[in-house]
Amino acid sequence: MRAESPGPQHEWLDAAAGPVVRPYTLTGGRVRPAVEGFDLVAFVLAAPTADAAGHPGLQPEHRRLVELARRPVAVADLAADLDLAVGVVRVLLGDLLARGLVAVHRPPTAAHLPDDNILKAVVNGLRAL
Repeated sequence: MRAESPGPQHEWLDAAAGPVVRPYTLTGGRVRPAVEGFDLVAFVLAAPTADAAGHPGLQPEHRRLVELARRPVAVADLAADLDLAVGVVRVLLGDLLARGLVAVHRPPTAAHLPDDNILKAVVNGLRAL
């Protein structure tokens, strides 16, 4: 039998990691962003006049996302930088997008890319130079 340490025991406290916050607490229980379309490779860029401090109700993670997005950065990279699940980052980015603090730039679809034959012709033309 193990002796219990004195003092209150909390489920949210891990001896090795410290306080543990569940992802759903960061999103208020939401699992889908307010705005759809956050592809893993979509680039996020903070609005030039974005000031997260002037928006009440934003969490520290929201503010950190705005800081990280001062330069174009992929959604997957933001999740890695914050050490959060991609789903959580998508929900938080949806909050920021709804407030106009960030813009999302989706990668081009295959329909908007040049035809392979055109690219081959360009390569062949460059080789001929």
